[in-house]
Amino acid sequence: MTAYTTADIRNLALVGHAGAGKTTLSEALLHRAGVLGHAGRVEQKDTTSDYTDEEHEHGHSLFASVLHADLDGTHLNLLDTPGAPDFLGQALGVFPAVETVAVVVNANHGIEPMTRRMMKRAADRKLCRMIVINKIDQAFTGGSVDLGDLLTNLRQTFGNRVLPVNLPAEQGTKIVDCFKNTDGESDLGPVSQWHSQIVDQVVEVDENLMELYLEQGEVKPDQLHAPFEKALREGHLVPVVFTAAAVEHDASQSVGIDELVKFIKELCPNPCEGNPRPFVRGSGDELDLDPDHEIHADHDPAHHVLAHVFNVRMDPFKGKLACFRVHQGTVNKDTQLFIDDAHEGESKKPFKVGHLFKLQGAKSEEVDAALPGDIVAVAKVDDVHFDAVLHDSHDEDNVHLRPLRMPAPMAGVAVEPRKRGDEQKIADALVKLQEEDPTFRVSRNNTTHETVIQGLGDLHLRVLLEKLQKRYNVEVETHPPKIEYRETILANAEGHHRHKKQTGGAGQFGEVYLRVEPRERGEGFEFSDDTFGGSIPKPLIPAIEKGVRQALAQGPIAGCPLQDVKVSVYDGKHHPVDSKEIAFVTAGKRAFLDAVSKAKPVLLEPMVDVEVVAPASYMGDLTADLSTRRGRVSGTDMMPGDMFALHASVPLAELTNYNSQLNAMTGGAGSYSMEFSHYEPAPRNVQDKVAAEYQPAAEED
Repeated sequence: MTAYTTADIRNLALVGHAGAGKTTLSEALLHRAGVLGHAGRVEQKDTTSDYTDEEHEHGHSLFASVLHADLDGTHLNLLDTPGAPDFLGQALGVFPAVETVAVVVNANHGIEPMTRRMMKRAADRKLCRMIVINKIDQAFTGGSVDLGDLLTNLRQTFGNRVLPVNLPAEQGTKIVDCFKNTDGESDLGPVSQWHSQIVDQVVEVDENLMELYLEQGEVKPDQLHAPFEKALREGHLVPVVFTAAAVEHDASQSVGIDELVKFIKELCPNPCEGNPRPFVRGSGDELDLDPDHEIHADHDPAHHVLAHVFNVRMDPFKGKLACFRVHQGTVNKDTQLFIDDAHEGESKKPFKVGHLFKLQGAKSEEVDAALPGDIVAVAKVDDVHFDAVLHDSHDEDNVHLRPLRMPAPMAGVAVEPRKRGDEQKIADALVKLQEEDPTFRVSRNNTTHETVIQGLGDLHLRVLLEKLQKRYNVEVETHPPKIEYRETILANAEGHHRHKKQTGGAGQFGEVYLRVEPRERGEGFEFSDDTFGGSIPKPLIPAIEKGVRQALAQGPIAGCPLQDVKVSVYDGKHHPVDSKEIAFVTAGKRAFLDAVSKAKPVLLEPMVDVEVVAPASYMGDLTADLSTRRGRVSGTDMMPGDMFALHASVPLAELTNYNSQLNAMTGGAGSYSMEFSHYEPAPRNVQDKVAAEYQPAAEED
């Protein structure tokens, strides 16, 4: 059995922008725990968490990595995540496994795009947040960001809840506590000044303690512990700590690591103390998301098992490795578990745990059991997928974690095999890549006959294509895919079709009258049977809906899928002998197309929310450029280091090759990220151009 209890466990995710030093920080923590005799260096390609060929080639993290260490009586499960916006899905995927998210900020770069995104996403998920200002040694050796200004900017950006619990002193060569300590000076002013601010913030969540504080003017450090954790859980406090991991690439000279370990042990919540995980019931699109109906694990090791799969990777030796967090019960070797997959709408797939592993980057160590709160992995269970729930009792059937809001993959390329006969090989490899990455999508465009792969950006797709070639030994040709337009209608209309066919034997007959009306954007398709008096027998109504759904796949303007339409069948005729299902499928389809042609059909184009970060001197040029791309600028934010962030809504079709254009305009100093926002009607010239390229296939009657 394990040598630690649930109360000893701390689950921590390191997130933040690329270059903040998350991997180096994790190396310093593993070195501090004695796990590593020598801390690895990213540039030497020997770190524990960045172990793949792709990470070594690109020089930074590309995948979430699971680490663990025993530190001063605490068992730390540490999740190191990539910081490039293209790999946001890897970072968000670990959120269900942790109580605390540590947003790492590079002291020399200040607040960056992923800093903002991670702070917001962690708050949305009701996770405890902390900020680690790393690389503080560089701020004292010619860095462009003053630590005092950086702390001020953090407080202005994320609120006065952001307060340091320790401070750099003596030009960043040591760290002093300002949570329990009131004496001394720091590089950011008197320790007592910051101590007073954090006490003022903490006592606000405890009325009795606040009254005592107002009466006495001070409270004892041990009285602050419980309200501190409450403030952390409620988001009323975001503590800041300072570090300089691996100063001059020597982990023994790191600054602030001991203090970080102390903070994690004493003030970060254990699994029993963090905000409850939001489990819900249901399956497929019918999850019960009412907050009042949430199911919360009780962390009792003797109760039924409830666990969640948050990461899947393909190991060259162990096959599929599924990493999961145990929320309730104890998982032992030979435990039989059932799999509930919310995405597939399936449940009760059983498997027996043959081997249970603790992961240390690429390495794995077999263990006998996993307690509530712990993070472990199983191998070679093909039916286990990302976001699946594992349990050992039918009481937990159809229980799932409240869905994560993942960014939609918008950048895409069409792929085709370079060698004839490799189609199945490529298909199998793409399925495996999808298993590992919740933001990678593979689809088949039946209109263009293209296989399209989609990711979060150019780098994301480039890495995936490299994995295809190096890991699975398949080569593909790529070209830009067509934009995924949609179609809808703007008005109500009626349609009618009589299908009559006589071929010498039994004939076909079906007549359908129906109405169409537009729905609000995003509401999808609705079908209604408004017939009466037996004009169409009830068993034939599903055939009409089938025909309508076939027509939805190809709209009348450019053959794009139709969405947000309500169809109501209100009348028709049938024949007692010749009315067959096929007749009403055809009649329903043609009646629907007839109605849509009269209902002011319109082309919808995908819009994305774009954030561009660049030196402030390029603000005018970048704003003008986005305007020429039909973009609507919604705002700008000034950032430390003479940088700014530009926010805009832009048609996806206008962002082809935007990355290269941005690099050319800013000399490589700009970066951008985008997320799918919504569909909206395309301008007439765009609609006419897309329609002109559409060549519908002839259809037999």
